[in-house]
Amino acid sequence: MHTSSDPASLPARPRVPLAPATAPAPTRRVVAAAALALALAATAAHAAELDRLLTVPSVDLQRYAGTWHEIARLPNRFQAQCVSEVTATYTPRDDGTVAVVNRCRTPAGTLDSADGLARAQDDTNAKLTVSFLPPALRWLPIGRGDYWVIELDPDYRWLMVGEPRREFLWVLSREPVMPKDTLESLLGRAREAGFPVDRVMLSAQRPPSPTPEK
Repeated sequence: MHTSSDPASLPARPRVPLAPATAPAPTRRVVAAAALALALAATAAHAAELDRLLTVPSVDLQRYAGTWHEIARLPNRFQAQCVSEVTATYTPRDDGTVAVVNRCRTPAGTLDSADGLARAQDDTNAKLTVSFLPPALRWLPIGRGDYWVIELDPDYRWLMVGEPRREFLWVLSREPVMPKDTLESLLGRAREAGFPVDRVMLSAQRPPSPTPEK
């Protein structure tokens, strides 16, 4: 058997490339993908924060009771007939619910009204569920709407109501007229909370003047 140790007689070993001392710099594509992922994560976090609509800490239903004048609202189909003098009157009941009476003036000059019932969703009384179904049908799990108090004056002079989907918004006041700066401040907070404030309409407190005949 040949056992020569002559290097020339030994089979050549395959050359293994040496690993670089440092990892290669990330490509532009990798950097762009990472930046996009971070942007999407930030957007999702912001959206989640908006979805979590905050209410006031608590509402005293006895102080909340009485008549409120509508100052502004997001347009909605069930108030399409209301042209002026929109009010909401709340009356706490012995069973913990709140009777609701909404009134407004129609284009024909008549008063339209709707009777409903509100129930608190928790002990804060800031999250209410309202139904305007006939009393005999209010047990049904339909026809109920969220009514969340998201801003409230400490002296109960004004308030703002919304709901988690941001489809409905109302600004109410004890007086028929609200100072402009107070309304602008409330609508600014509504915008920050994700409501489409650009669509808000102001509520007339007096019936429109009759159009003179030609």
